[in-house]
Amino acid sequence: MQKILAIVTLAATVGLASCGSSSADQKGGAVAEKNKQLAELKKQRDELSTKITGLEQEILKLDPNAAKAANAKLVTLGAIAPETFTHYIDLQGKVESENISYITPRGQGGQVKALLIKRGDVVAKGQLILKLDDALQRQALIAAEQGLETLKTQLSFAKTLYQKQKNLWDQNIGTEVQLITAKNNVETLETQLKSAQEQVKLSKEQLSFTSVYSDVSGVAEEVNIRVGEIFAGPGQIRIVNTSNLKVTAEVPENYLERVKNGSKLKVTLPDINKTIDATISVAGKIINPINRSFFIEARIQNDKDFRPNQVALVKIQDYTINNAITVPVNTLQSDEKGKYVMVAVKEGDKLIARKKQVTAGEFYGDKMEIKSGLQAGDQVITEGYQSLYEGQVITTSSK
Repeated sequence: MQKILAIVTLAATVGLASCGSSSADQKGGAVAEKNKQLAELKKQRDELSTKITGLEQEILKLDPNAAKAANAKLVTLGAIAPETFTHYIDLQGKVESENISYITPRGQGGQVKALLIKRGDVVAKGQLILKLDDALQRQALIAAEQGLETLKTQLSFAKTLYQKQKNLWDQNIGTEVQLITAKNNVETLETQLKSAQEQVKLSKEQLSFTSVYSDVSGVAEEVNIRVGEIFAGPGQIRIVNTSNLKVTAEVPENYLERVKNGSKLKVTLPDINKTIDATISVAGKIINPINRSFFIEARIQNDKDFRPNQVALVKIQDYTINNAITVPVNTLQSDEKGKYVMVAVKEGDKLIARKKQVTAGEFYGDKMEIKSGLQAGDQVITEGYQSLYEGQVITTSSK
């Protein structure tokens, strides 16, 4: 058979070489003629190959000892055993903190007079972290308190005057106008006193704004401010709480129907070689028009080794089936009829390679799900299958 194939192949090679030597003006017709000759030779080769295979099989049936003379090919087999097959969507995400506080002044900000923390310090919620210049606020408070005391004195005098005027009026001494005037003075001063009290309250609040506190417990991740500089807001002090962490990732929109709240996933942090299980807690409802994706979040357990912005490898479980038939993905081959795998079949005292047409399902890693065509117990040829042909005698090394 090898001699015949060599002759056919040599003939095809000669034909192609002749085609390459054709002159330019005759090239079109010559190429067509050579292609026709090549197709005819390939047809003859296929017919001869089929006849040779048939004769070999007939010889093997007539002479059992012919198997040894046929140089049986050494292969490795793997028995089909149903198993749980799971498909994952592999993504890259990152670890984030759910509680990140960007410290801002409650008022208009100001010049820093005292900085009470440094980068890396552990900070408690409500802890004083810096003091701003409060000279103007203190002056305003003193003025407001002085104004309040003045009004209190004036009101006390007005009330005394009104009471005396009322006593005289009760004795029919004085005029009604004098009584009404005294009463109006009291009411006016009472109104002014309330305003002065509000002003004192406001001045105290503005003074308190010069003391800046942390609103979360955590670590001072950024402290980009110094004494004497103006503290205005975000970007200067950041407190990160690492007790509540989450993993976020962007999922391509073609997985929209497969990824939902409650989907299970595995999170691997390669830097520290840890893998944990988690569940999607938030799945975005809006597609990002730039990268055509939507975001997901999954809360993860607290761990001293986890850090915000760590790279996380996210595997979202989107398909799983029990008692699945699977084969190594590299054993799947194709022909004009579709997908197939090579299996070993016992025929008499010989082991023969046979094609099994299959319907493939999902694949993940090195496993391919087979929907139909194979069953438990089938012996799939996992090594040495590449050059096998239908009906070839094989010998095995079972795994």
